[in-house]
Amino acid sequence: MLHTRLTRLLGLRCPIIQGGMSWASSNAALALAVSRAGGLGTIASGPMYPQDLLAAIQAVRAGTDAPFAVNIPLYNKRAQEHMDIAIAERVPVIIASQGGPQKHLARARDAGIKWLQVVASPLHAQKAQAAGVDAVIAAGLEAGGHPGPDEIGTLVLARAVARAIDIPFAIAGGIADGAGVAAALCLGADGAQLGTRFLLTPEAGLHPAYKQVVLAAGVADTTLVGRGRSPVRMLRNAFAREYAAAERAGAADADLDSLFAARSLKLAAKDGDVDQGKVEAGQSAGLVDALQPAGEVVAELVRDARQALSRGSSLLAA
Repeated sequence: MLHTRLTRLLGLRCPIIQGGMSWASSNAALALAVSRAGGLGTIASGPMYPQDLLAAIQAVRAGTDAPFAVNIPLYNKRAQEHMDIAIAERVPVIIASQGGPQKHLARARDAGIKWLQVVASPLHAQKAQAAGVDAVIAAGLEAGGHPGPDEIGTLVLARAVARAIDIPFAIAGGIADGAGVAAALCLGADGAQLGTRFLLTPEAGLHPAYKQVVLAAGVADTTLVGRGRSPVRMLRNAFAREYAAAERAGAADADLDSLFAARSLKLAAKDGDVDQGKVEAGQSAGLVDALQPAGEVVAELVRDARQALSRGSSLLAA
């Protein structure tokens, strides 16, 4: 067990959040396994139909008394429906991303729900604190999926957020093992969010081809596609190379937008087309060398984080 302001706030046994990843955690299995192990499991509502989200929430609640979260991207066309379901079901935690919390925060508060806001800059962390959220998750440039426009690395972002706000916060991006969790705590964070590490579990709802290419990736095998527009960190593949070639050739903005929109995460995640789909993954893919059950991952993260923190303490003793 590792106790921080975040574990006390949310009632967790360890300061580990499983990132809300479309398709990978758009189900009950992954969130349930992580929450049972003492972390915060997260259902990713983004691509889910409302009835499927409701079923997943009820399945997690039936499987554990431990806290869990629902991630809701606030720009999503179904965000209002997803929010209504999460609040009606009184889920323990809402993790909101890609939009401000003001519209829904009071309703969540009235339902006794904790609200975590995903941010990518110290300024947005301050705005989230001012709005009244319970905690923030600061995602650095190394993270898979959609980074912030300022492209701030996790190390610097963690220190900047620690200086900017007083409420608990977790950091995300580039963390795949216990040493990374320990580093997050040493940087002043109250926890760590891991996405890519939990992609590589049996419980993640991804096509096997997706898991295999992420597992085989090195730390230099991701890239930002659509930089300066709506960038996504993903593995280098045929689509990424095609997009990069179009950029170098000076393609018009409309053509780049059309090319970007013609490919999707679903194409890779559900259909298994890892050449043309968007294989979203963080740089930490290069630090993972095995598929493991999610509960084992959490236990290993805690054990190795404790060992890393002990090594740090031994330096002071010496």
